[in-house]
Amino acid sequence: MTDRFDCYYCRDNLHGKKYVMKEEKHVCTKCFNKLCANTCAECKRPIGADAKELHHKNRHWHEDCFRCAKCYKPLASEPFNARDDGKIMCGKCGSREDGNRCQGCYKVVLPGSQNVEYKNKVWHEECFTCFDCKQPIRSQSFLTKGEDIYCAPCHDKKFAKKCFHCKQPISSGGISYQDQPWHSECFVCHTCRKTLAGARFTSHEDHVYCVDCFKTDVAKKCNGCKNPITGFGHGTNVVHYEGFSWHEYCFNCKKCSLSLANKRFVINGDHIYCPDCAKKV
Repeated sequence: MTDRFDCYYCRDNLHGKKYVMKEEKHVCTKCFNKLCANTCAECKRPIGADAKELHHKNRHWHEDCFRCAKCYKPLASEPFNARDDGKIMCGKCGSREDGNRCQGCYKVVLPGSQNVEYKNKVWHEECFTCFDCKQPIRSQSFLTKGEDIYCAPCHDKKFAKKCFHCKQPISSGGISYQDQPWHSECFVCHTCRKTLAGARFTSHEDHVYCVDCFKTDVAKKCNGCKNPITGFGHGTNVVHYEGFSWHEYCFNCKKCSLSLANKRFVINGDHIYCPDCAKKV
């Protein structure tokens, strides 16, 4: 007599029938599907004896259900990422989900793509744009104002001081005169156009002059020595009287050479005298 070969659950004879080994027990396909089959983590339906089953970390899927949660690409024979939230993703979508996000568009910056990093933040190259003109900055220099980023031309236009002479932005350097900013190349002698940055100069009627041009073209002549009164050096102090001017050191008595600055004096012709000498002339 032939030994019985029965299903562990329903006791049906399994001779000549398809069956499944489950924990060293013989189970007919009907009982397997009803009592033993794993539940698919995706569709929540039993994974029958005739279906192809995939498993990972105590979770099970139908072969056709094992797909990327984002793009639905079949992953049965592909690399995949298992996320902490239980989702299965292909490598590309996993990188997008877990990667750094662009500060411009908030999409993921994929590894190997063109990007810009600044202060531990990252942008797609095309998203790293000037706050004002909205053009990508790429490899150009840039400046910041608060949290905003500007290309150099827009920053200069918006925030840089304007030259008092040409009214254009001063991007670097420059000088200050009478609380007004100037480009170094704009701060020049009114007559000869020589730059005055770092040089001695003086002003007259809202114009600036180098020392030589001021002496030649502007300065009054001393009524004593006939040389220009520049206001520089030894000739700083000046005496004025009835349209005439003198260096203070030239304002002396013609006869005794006594300095008459801040003293009484007498004019006789083109000369000045102390009161005592005037009596003798």
